Amino acid sequence: MSTAPSPEQQLLDHATQSIAVGSKSFAAASRLFDPATRRSAVMLYAWCRHCDDVIDGQEAGHSATLVEQHEVNQRLAGLVAQTHAVYAGQPAEAPAFAAFAEVVKRHGIKERYAQEHLAGFAMDVHQRHYLLIEDTLDYCYHVAGVVGLMMAQVMGVSDERTLDRACDLGMGFQLTNIARDIVEDARVGRCYLPQAWLDELSIPTQHLADPQYREPLAVLAKRLVDLAEPFYISAQAGLSALPWRSAWAVATACGVYREIGIEVEKRGAHAWDGRVSTSKLDKLRLVFAGLGQAVTSRGRQWPERPADLWQRPLQPSVTGHRAWPAVAGEAC
Repeated sequence: MSTAPSPEQQLLDHATQSIAVGSKSFAAASRLFDPATRRSAVMLYAWCRHCDDVIDGQEAGHSATLVEQHEVNQRLAGLVAQTHAVYAGQPAEAPAFAAFAEVVKRHGIKERYAQEHLAGFAMDVHQRHYLLIEDTLDYCYHVAGVVGLMMAQVMGVSDERTLDRACDLGMGFQLTNIARDIVEDARVGRCYLPQAWLDELSIPTQHLADPQYREPLAVLAKRLVDLAEPFYISAQAGLSALPWRSAWAVATACGVYREIGIEVEKRGAHAWDGRVSTSKLDKLRLVFAGLGQAVTSRGRQWPERPADLWQRPLQPSVTGHRAWPAVAGEAC
């Protein structure tokens, strides 16, 4: 006779399903963690995925839809309130928040990181306009860099130098995502490319998805992929500070996303004819490559982080706190 799964197992099952549908790349890499780390990593992912889906009116990261401004404001306010409730120790009803509460309790995830992540969604809700590449990088920090910081805490990282490297990995991921999804984002009214870049190549924002602009878009996508590369290189220097299985998972994830960027650049103007992804065979190859990187990272002395590489804010970021009071006010 079969027995019903425990509440703890139900949470893990929900999170595992979320990652399996939402990100095959991260799902493949997450299997390389030791069981305890994997549980926390996929449950943290489930919370991040849930928040993203709520804001974008999508399911598991796919088929985003346009949501009325009043409705999306309410959705963001709900996410803010539920996240505050987690840190206040209140019971969470939604599976994604119950999972997040467990991760917060187990690993001491900083509330600042969770708040800054939600502030990234606030940028989408408030339709922030990105004038310069620095503005785009600020967005990348909020929606992905801080996820790297939270994941690093799950892996037991506390020193600031390694946290810098974890943030860099998130930055590389997001720059790659933006390059891959330029047209898909444009179709739902989103543009993360700097206005200065668009003006330089005479690409009108309102026609970003039009086929006639594919060639100049390919130029800008290459810039994003090139911009991501030093972040990936920097992130590799953090492998030696991680438990070896965590280093294996991180190195594999880095390799998978890097290949997505390489493929976007390779396809040029055809990069948006279909969604760029890595095949199962490619992922298997990258798993073995990641193992090699994890093994050779043990005890290795890495160079200092480049001084000219974009630096995460070591204090709460101005942008995040400017967005946060307005968001919090919606919840009242």
